[in-house]
Amino acid sequence: MRPPSSSDLSRRDFVKGAAAASTAALAPANAHAAGGDEIKLALVGCGGRGTGAAADALGNRTHSNVRLVALADAFEGPVERALNDLKGQFHDKVDVPPDRRFVGLDAYEKAISAGADVVMLCTPPGFRPAHLAAAVAARKNVFLEKPVAVDAPGYRAVKAAGEEAKRRGLSIAVGHHLRHAKNHKEVVARIHDGLIGDLMFTRAFFRTQGIWNRPRQPGMTEMQYQVNNWYHFVWLSGDHNVEQHVHGIDACNWIARGVPVQATGLGGRQVRAEPGIGEIYDHHCVQYAYGDGTFSFSECSQIAGTYSNFSHQAYGTKGYVNFDGNDLVTIREKGKPARTLKPGRDGHQVEWDDFLAAIVAGRRYDELDGAADSTMTAILGRMATYSGQLVTWDEAVKSDLSYAPDRIAWDAPPRTKPGPDGIYPCAMPGITKAF
Repeated sequence: MRPPSSSDLSRRDFVKGAAAASTAALAPANAHAAGGDEIKLALVGCGGRGTGAAADALGNRTHSNVRLVALADAFEGPVERALNDLKGQFHDKVDVPPDRRFVGLDAYEKAISAGADVVMLCTPPGFRPAHLAAAVAARKNVFLEKPVAVDAPGYRAVKAAGEEAKRRGLSIAVGHHLRHAKNHKEVVARIHDGLIGDLMFTRAFFRTQGIWNRPRQPGMTEMQYQVNNWYHFVWLSGDHNVEQHVHGIDACNWIARGVPVQATGLGGRQVRAEPGIGEIYDHHCVQYAYGDGTFSFSECSQIAGTYSNFSHQAYGTKGYVNFDGNDLVTIREKGKPARTLKPGRDGHQVEWDDFLAAIVAGRRYDELDGAADSTMTAILGRMATYSGQLVTWDEAVKSDLSYAPDRIAWDAPPRTKPGPDGIYPCAMPGITKAF
């Protein structure tokens, strides 16, 4: 397989890209649409989630005059699949000729420069800090998929890019769809108003049967293999406690109205220690402690044949609430019969309705700070499970530990490499350093 051409990125640019945005005196960003004005979109990262986000944007109920004008991905295949899928659904709302289809590790730069009003950043999470910095520097409104980073340097870079976006008057939406789901919004607000009394603890589950694994293709460099099979490498996905379970962790932070002060946990790789599968764990169990004395108990796993559960719960002195990941919510107040609320519209769609409504109204929209803190909470949990140590929030946020390669290019060597048996080493609690 011949590596596509791309620009090399230094590790510093990769994990701290947001810090490079200009801090010069800024005029208000001319990036909002109004009334019947067309809103042009560019999609960076054309996998399943990116294609889904583009479909939600094009099918929104707020503003019909929306057009997709650019596609970008590290590989050609996802670009063509996304184009065919979206063109089949939305026809003339998809206007992406060959000269606006970009492939390679530098494809995001070209898509950002392709004339869009909103850039969707849906690549593997490890790339998002640098991509966000580039989009903000180009004065683009951004839809950023969750999680927004995979390590503490990336978290700090994203927060810096967020501050720059505020100075430039730019809007940033983040793909935490549960924040837009009808029952989640209404019931979390009622919890804050005392529905279940004083909050004691929350729980979060994201236990699934497993995740895809993409075999190595002939001629692939190690970098190509890892980027293509990104979920299984910490520098790209953050591990599934960060990539996937961040939904439940975000919900628990939302309910608790803050971030934890420390975390302890254990995890491991029980069933995936075999050739051709990467380094991430297949289970994590974390206990988060908040400054007000409340706790959050967090479990996630990706093991076939085991119990599946995507939900989160809030327990108070007067009752508890169960939130299903599909927005089916059950409320149990002491002395009252249980009540179940049926889900409303899919939050993936509603988040785009809300985002585009703000853009059309010329109203700045910002979901980054809370989303970044939830990503960092998930990273804190991974630090605890990988090391087996108690890790504080302050220690985690200040960490300079990064799993990213020194250089991002198809011929560059990643830090993690398979052993002679084809098995990638993984973190070992009690041996691996927390930060």
